[in-house]
Amino acid sequence: MNYMNYMKSGIIMSENGEDMSIYGTVKVGDRGQVVIPAEARKDFNIKPGDLLLVVAGKNRRGIAMVKADAMRQFASRVLKGLDQTADNE
Repeated sequence: MNYMNYMKSGIIMSENGEDMSIYGTVKVGDRGQVVIPAEARKDFNIKPGDLLLVVAGKNRRGIAMVKADAMRQFASRVLKGLDQTADNE
């Protein structure tokens, strides 16, 4: 997939119109640790002690981090939707 339709101020637009922020690069330390850039921590309200879920797609071309609380809230909404669907049947 070609994300480089155009680049402006650190934002790359993809072919389907979704944008992606680029926060820079990080180096993996000897213990496998990385430092999340300050701007990304600010944008996503990541604080010391927050639990992050590390996920990857089947193609293993990249990884992503999601705040565990956000994933918990998402899963809760999905389960509530399933409960409501079952109640309506």
